[in-house]
Amino acid sequence: MWEISSGQPPFANYEDDYDLAMDIVNGMRPKFVSGTPLKYKELMEQCWDADPTKRPDVYSIRKKIREINKSYYENAPENFKKVNNLEILSCYYYASSKLSISKIYQFDNLPEPRNATEEGQEAFHSKPYSFNIPENSSNNDGIYNNPNLHPEEQNELEITDDGF
Repeated sequence: MWEISSGQPPFANYEDDYDLAMDIVNGMRPKFVSGTPLKYKELMEQCWDADPTKRPDVYSIRKKIREINKSYYENAPENFKKVNNLEILSCYYYASSKLSISKIYQFDNLPEPRNATEEGQEAFHSKPYSFNIPENSSNNDGIYNNPNLHPEEQNELEITDDGF
């Protein structure tokens, strides 16, 4: 549902790894996209419930989405009923230009899933990412001349300064 409202897969900017799995198990969810209808957000939150017995089934989801669409269409101003086909096509091409492949991960000893609090969600989304960029990154000779990082076969493929 989040992918439908955003046009991209959730957590696209994160590595698919143990840390992401742990964050999700601990209740972390993607931020809602601006402009997502309130009823759609509420339905999405129900689907994200850590307790599977509290999640709606596919028939309930379909019924609710139809109700949301009907309500939105009936209450939308006339100019919103006429959709610009160019906008639809550009969204389609953007979304379909990125291929994603599902992977199955097996992580042992994961805790029981839980729902995150609002504070927990905010903490996740405002978490600073720390990485170190050396101040003197202009000296690349050590990397360039390292034979383990630059095999001899590659030297033959290099384009020289004169272009030949």
